[in-house]
Amino acid sequence: MSTASTDSVGRGTKTSKVSKDHKKPTASALKGAIQLGIGYAVGNLSSKPDRDVLMQDFSVVESVFLPSEGSNLTPAHHFPDFRLKTYAPLAFRYFRELFGIKPDDYLYSICNEPLIELSNPGASSSWFYLTSDDEFIIKTVQHKEAEFLQKLLPGYYMNLNQNPRTLLPKFYGLYCIQCSGITVRVVVMNNVLPCAMKMHYKYDLKGSSYKRRASRKESAKQSPTFKDLDFQEMHEGLHFDSDTYNALMKTLQRDCRVLESFKIMDYSLLLGIHVLDRKPLGRGSRCDSRKGQKVLYSTALESIQGNVKDPEPVVDDDTFGGIPAKHKDENLLIFLGIIDILQSYRFIKKVEHSWKALVHDGDTVSVHRPSFYADRFLKFMGSTVFKKIHPLRGASSKRKRNSLYTVKSASQEILSPHKEEKKEEKKAQSMDNLDGNFYSSSKQPDLLPRSAVSFQSSRNDEEDTENSEARRASSSTIALDDPLPSLSRSQSDSELDVYL
Repeated sequence: MSTASTDSVGRGTKTSKVSKDHKKPTASALKGAIQLGIGYAVGNLSSKPDRDVLMQDFSVVESVFLPSEGSNLTPAHHFPDFRLKTYAPLAFRYFRELFGIKPDDYLYSICNEPLIELSNPGASSSWFYLTSDDEFIIKTVQHKEAEFLQKLLPGYYMNLNQNPRTLLPKFYGLYCIQCSGITVRVVVMNNVLPCAMKMHYKYDLKGSSYKRRASRKESAKQSPTFKDLDFQEMHEGLHFDSDTYNALMKTLQRDCRVLESFKIMDYSLLLGIHVLDRKPLGRGSRCDSRKGQKVLYSTALESIQGNVKDPEPVVDDDTFGGIPAKHKDENLLIFLGIIDILQSYRFIKKVEHSWKALVHDGDTVSVHRPSFYADRFLKFMGSTVFKKIHPLRGASSKRKRNSLYTVKSASQEILSPHKEEKKEEKKAQSMDNLDGNFYSSSKQPDLLPRSAVSFQSSRNDEEDTENSEARRASSSTIALDDPLPSLSRSQSDSELDVYL
């Protein structure tokens, strides 16, 4: 019979120590119990009316025993007897509805076909299972991680309400299976790297350098997961257009600040790179996993795009929601997400940082205080991993010069008729004045002062008059015809003589 309590995760269970070592039960029995338990928990929610999520809903734990022979409330099954605990069922139902996941689709994805077991390249002892439709990842977590996630739920609820577009993990359910003396806790999350799209490169990036290189064993795998130092050696950065780069970095900054506020550190960016220029997979060899996508905001491109309300799920998209990028001359599709966020900066982590700092540079180790970790993580992503494509300066300046030349030419064409009319009027007036008595008007601007005339009184008056008229005619003509004349040295000297 189902019971509900507000105890913390795993408290009071005699088998909690066993789960810490993650002793592997029979694989088929474990996967079958997980699928049956999740199916029962989701189906049981249909009898509960929809209502707003309350604060006490985050701490609720529902427990039910499922014997193999079945009971009045539970179905019969061919697995060993097991107990199922469901954590915060109403809160997780709200999260699934927020991402557009219908209960029938959720059950079909998890329970319809056997789960696919994945290898774990990380240092943790977690197991990973993938649903056959490529939508969900089921990951085993330790007791402390499950307990921390349940405490995190109120803040997680607030963050998703403010912004469902995030690169943080999307949690859809938290369950605990106790079977044959073994306790296994699992969390259902979104799948970051679609298996239907071949990942030519995979990276687990933290922004640190201490022991951040893939081991020989990992590098020898068919599809290895490399680390920070490997990325710096194998890639010179991934280049995005300006809008995509800004949206990506803005999303990362927002997510890192949320994690910092929760005192979370030691998280990673899982990065998958698909090279479009290489021979693509045949259509027949791809699984039809993303046809009729069930989850909103689940792809990388949807997670960073902003200000788009109620997007329609992507149907049969060959890009699988990847973010377009470039590396040298290669066209890429990028898939990414922040993972491993259930590590808080507890006492044991503080001790780990202090111990590593004694034998190595403390700023290069992965374990660090949350604020420093977030800043280092963002700096590494924004300067080393992701880069902005800048437009060519020569092309932009040439366009500016051409546009200025066009505007200048148009303005000259508009003003040229008025200038010509004014020039003709001034020429006519100047010729009329030259035809009359040169000294008859006191308003002539080029009239010689008396001091200059007396200084040259020894010269012949007729010769002086003829020379000055000739000089005045030439200088007046030059001044009126061209506002910026290019004069020779002799012309400049003759003009100076007029004013002297």
